Amino acid sequence: MLNSLTPNLMVNDVEETIEYYTDLLGFTLLRTVPETGKLDWAMVKRNEVVIMFQSAKSLKSHLPRLKGEKPGGGLTFYIKTDKITELHEELSDNNVEIISELESTFYDTIEFSIVDVNGYILTFSEEK
Repeated sequence: MLNSLTPNLMVNDVEETIEYYTDLLGFTLLRTVPETGKLDWAMVKRNEVVIMFQSAKSLKSHLPRLKGEKPGGGLTFYIKTDKITELHEELSDNNVEIISELESTFYDTIEFSIVDVNGYILTFSEEK
């Protein structure tokens, strides 16, 4: 039985990524490893969405298969939300790079997409 999914994203700089997600996207920092000093890993949360970040160096040492991979890649995240217009306005006010403006889809949602500091694409979606 599957209970949840929490992505662990390879990032260039854990501290910079934490700052982006907390200051611009409104996430809260939950944990870091180590607790002080140069960080290898962190976990953030906003409402029910939890994301982990791990430095490329640390992640590649744990999973050598990732040796040739770079942060960002072709990975996108689809995040369901409420009050999409307000979220769009909040992120616009925070100077987040919006790469796809609010649009209605053929599958009855309203969506917009951003790109984060590591090149990952986050699409926010609300059902009509």
